[in-house]
Amino acid sequence: MAVGLVLGAGGVVGASWLIGALEALSAQTGLEPADVDRIVGTSAGSVIGALGAAGATPAQMAAYVGGGTLDRVAEAEDRADSLTGRVEASVYRLQRALPPIGPGSWRLALRTLRHPLRHSPATVLSGWLPRGFVSTAPVSRLIEDVVGESWPGHPSFWSVAADYRDGRRVVFGREDAPPAGIGPAVAASCAIPGFYHPVEIGGRRYVDGGVCSTSNLDLLRGLGLDLVVCLNPTSSLAHNGGRRPVDRVAAALRTASGRRLGHEARKLRAEGTEVVLLQPSAADLEIMGPNLMARARRVEVMERAVRTTTRDLRARRSEVALLRRAIRRPAAASRSRRAA
Repeated sequence: MAVGLVLGAGGVVGASWLIGALEALSAQTGLEPADVDRIVGTSAGSVIGALGAAGATPAQMAAYVGGGTLDRVAEAEDRADSLTGRVEASVYRLQRALPPIGPGSWRLALRTLRHPLRHSPATVLSGWLPRGFVSTAPVSRLIEDVVGESWPGHPSFWSVAADYRDGRRVVFGREDAPPAGIGPAVAASCAIPGFYHPVEIGGRRYVDGGVCSTSNLDLLRGLGLDLVVCLNPTSSLAHNGGRRPVDRVAAALRTASGRRLGHEARKLRAEGTEVVLLQPSAADLEIMGPNLMARARRVEVMERAVRTTTRDLRARRSEVALLRRAIRRPAAASRSRRAA
């Protein structure tokens, strides 16, 4: 069976949830990112996807979140002795002292004025927000320290970003995408408009792929995949019940993300592809909170995700059985690639 893995956007908190959910998925089914045929990563999911494509297991990523290093991933032993310390010291480093005044992308902002119905609310907002002032250099450095500067050896890892000039989706790693190193491509996918500084690649600027879709699950349409597993931290079938305005906004955004995810999943299923969706539960939302960039909750979010996703999978026996059958062939192929 041909298997795809989709890892959605979600900031620092979402990345922690993804790692915990992947650890539970691995324990219950044996599936690990390097074992699948296609990986699509958006924003936080691009970071996790790149590490997974390079051979990092969910358990290794979990150890890193807990304060360890990724020194046993791929061939990174000589590069990662002080990886954790260097990355921790430079997180949220300012690209500039103060944010600039005015829209971050005048061209995109004016484009949305001329054709407002052609653009999603996220695209409109990304054009009008001031240009972000936090550097993505730590993201790029983390990926390059672990994976190297070239694209990972996985046959198909795609990192999704948006062109800051026109809002169009760009899929780095795909044949039709501009050439890019793995570090800048992942950093571009993570460049949240208004927060992170846009990433320049080949003379053009790129921002977070979540502007187009928080999951970008629809990118796997037409590829003939038998099964796709999608983990999406920014949607949920549950409601966190918060009464503060910020909680209500977060709930509305999750609803919109879930609606888009459901639409993409239906389109993929219509082609005959089995789709397994994993999303945060009510218990997860209690810990995750509305601020997806809150680094202090990383470990707690990850540990909670392991428990809640394990319960979720144990209640979905038919899907777990399907996953266990599906990974037999990709896992064998992955071992052959690593041996080579």
